[in-house]
Amino acid sequence: MRKKETSTSQSAAAGKPAGGRTERSFEQALARLEQIVERLESGEEKLDDSLRLYEEAVGLWRFCEEQMRAAEERIAKLTKEAGEAEDEADE
Repeated sequence: MRKKETSTSQSAAAGKPAGGRTERSFEQALARLEQIVERLESGEEKLDDSLRLYEEAVGLWRFCEEQMRAAEERIAKLTKEAGEAEDEADE
């Protein structure tokens, strides 16, 4: 029988302990999310465990979405800055 993992809160599920510091990388969160999906799709979990895993998955999904949004904003800013620098060089 598999050992069940426990989660203390939704923020911990997203890789954010009570202090707000991020302990989990995007890649780690995504890998954990994939594990949860596999477990839920297997249909072997009890209802309470399924609900706990689903709650953790929602937290991880939100964390990953925030990380992706931040990355997209950084890329847009760098692209804009690179275009402005190119325009100045052409003058």
